[in-house]
Amino acid sequence: MTNNKETKRVTDYDMQQLIGQVLRYGVLISGVVAIIGGIWYLFQQGSGLPDYSTFHGEGEGYTSLTGIINGLGQGSAKEIIQLGVVILIATPIIRIVFSLVAFGLEKDKLYVLITLIVLSIILFSTFGGLSI
Repeated sequence: MTNNKETKRVTDYDMQQLIGQVLRYGVLISGVVAIIGGIWYLFQQGSGLPDYSTFHGEGEGYTSLTGIINGLGQGSAKEIIQLGVVILIATPIIRIVFSLVAFGLEKDKLYVLITLIVLSIILFSTFGGLSI
């Protein structure tokens, strides 16, 4: 008895390729966004001389995601660069989520648990940091 209907299974190689693509495109996208922000920054302020005589602390655009989004709405080049950095930081987190899905598809409970612990630690340290 033959089964004419082939079932496509996701292999380890397929998941490794997918995870590699996520990392590759994440780094490329973040680089492109940061370069666009850098070019825009030079276009906006490239002819002026920077004033280093007084220290200006970081604005909200550098310390919060809402500040970055608000800065993007205003066309600020610094927030575009910062968005590239955020995408670069988010790329390995997305990779861990893809690994979690892959281990879930393989029904490997031990690695699902380990990956969940790693993901929880990263998310907690990213979003639950101390605000001094």
